[in-house]
Amino acid sequence: MADETNQEMGQETAAPAGDQGDVEKNKGMAVLSYIGILCLIPLLAAKESKFAQFHAKQGLVLFLAEVLLGILYAIPFLNVVMLFVGWILYILLLVLAIMGIVNALGGKFWKMPVLGGMAEKFKF
Repeated sequence: MADETNQEMGQETAAPAGDQGDVEKNKGMAVLSYIGILCLIPLLAAKESKFAQFHAKQGLVLFLAEVLLGILYAIPFLNVVMLFVGWILYILLLVLAIMGIVNALGGKFWKMPVLGGMAEKFKF
């Protein structure tokens, strides 16, 4: 129950004891998850790793959010609004990516605020 509450608030949880080998083996894949389209590499190459898949799904949602922002920039009447708001959103996404990389390197199952809930809905 406490782990579930912590994850809902964007906090990290340690890997279960049996998964420590999986975490150590797949830290590199988890880091790739937060670097744009490279999130597809762990999604496709590390299907057996719960750790890599957890971070890859979050990275995919983060990447899709970045693509959506790019599309919104291209819409002419939203261009002016996005000029001001868009940079703030891009910085927030960058901060989330950096936090994801740091937590992946630390071997933690860290659920991103807001986007982490969306990532859990993906089934691969």
